[in-house]
Amino acid sequence: MKVDVLLGLQWGDEGKGKVVDVLTPRYNVVARFQGGPNAGHTLEFEGKKYVLRSIPSGIFQHNQVNIIGNGVVLDPILFMEEAIDLEKSGVDIKKILKISRKAHLIMPTHRLLDAANERLKGDGKIGTTGKGIGPTYTDKVGRYGLRVGDITSNFDQKYAAAKQRHLVLLNALGETPDIAQLEARWMEGIEYIKQYDIIDSEFFINKQLAAGKSVLCEGAQGSMLDVDFGSYPFVTSSSTVCAGACTGLGVAPNKIGEVYGIFKAYCTRVGSGPFPTELHDETGAEIRRIGHEYGAVTGRERRCGWIDLVALRYTIMLNGVTQLIMMKSDVLDGFDTIKACDAYEIDGHITRDFPYSVEEGITPIYTEIKGWKTPMSHLTSENQFPQEFKDYIAFLEEKLAVPITIVSVGPDREQTIIRS
Repeated sequence: MKVDVLLGLQWGDEGKGKVVDVLTPRYNVVARFQGGPNAGHTLEFEGKKYVLRSIPSGIFQHNQVNIIGNGVVLDPILFMEEAIDLEKSGVDIKKILKISRKAHLIMPTHRLLDAANERLKGDGKIGTTGKGIGPTYTDKVGRYGLRVGDITSNFDQKYAAAKQRHLVLLNALGETPDIAQLEARWMEGIEYIKQYDIIDSEFFINKQLAAGKSVLCEGAQGSMLDVDFGSYPFVTSSSTVCAGACTGLGVAPNKIGEVYGIFKAYCTRVGSGPFPTELHDETGAEIRRIGHEYGAVTGRERRCGWIDLVALRYTIMLNGVTQLIMMKSDVLDGFDTIKACDAYEIDGHITRDFPYSVEEGITPIYTEIKGWKTPMSHLTSENQFPQEFKDYIAFLEEKLAVPITIVSVGPDREQTIIRS
């Protein structure tokens, strides 16, 4: 057996959580491979809305094993709060969730360092969520990190050493924090984590594959936020592309099967950083209003714009995408004309390749497509699609050279259409 990978192709917030929830019944195992509680995966069903931050989005199907992989960074406080909320909703989470021994822990001082570093950047700030993600990954790469497996091995000594190092850094930045209250709550989270099955996830997943079990790997954020290939330095701190599933779960490259690439019918971005097709007019505001484009974790307004095919072709190439999934198609129901950026003009030259530097001076070159002007949120099959929407799908498939196999026409899991 091979693992299938599901990830975002834009700047995050593409709707990965909903699709994982929809696809989970096909799989025995769902495993999250990177990111932390800065990623909010929103799911809606049976009239209720849930936002998952660290826990895989397959958790609501109740029978599948869910894994927090080694590539994830875990905040014990936020994890505990999220898990307890799920328990209240009827999920027997301790029975079906496993945590990698090699996942790194977000410490209280990581969050303080995150805020202090962001303040130092001034006008050049990246726009982090302040959850301590960057400093935790920095410690991981610098070989100072504290891992879930350390909880049962000289933990007090390891924690004290890591905290002291952070306090020295904070003092050098002019910070003298009192972390006693936050630290006490954090230690409650550590005790809570001990109630879960802590595993060597790389062995577990590979043994599942050897036994013929199916595995879905869930990514966080989006490919355009990848630390290597995204719009650097306005990126996240982990590998959000398909290769991240290999390092974030211990899966060999030859074990990758289908790669589901998720994108919105338009584009959004949260925080700072380049966004070539961003709309600063009434159209952008209207997309935000109709699409309820506000961060699931931060509540911040998302910047909105037309779909960017230059960026999409780039991320499809990087990930080896085999199937595309288009989200929020219904948001564009009321527009007379839909635009798609198929090329950039940079210094008088036309390019269809995503450039090294995405700064001022890029002019998107748009193709205009007739809008469908038909409400689609009630549709239940591909046969009901208006012709103009079928034309939009055909246009995208031609430009992207990958089939669109799933179309979402609303936030609920039932508003998902599998194309034949």
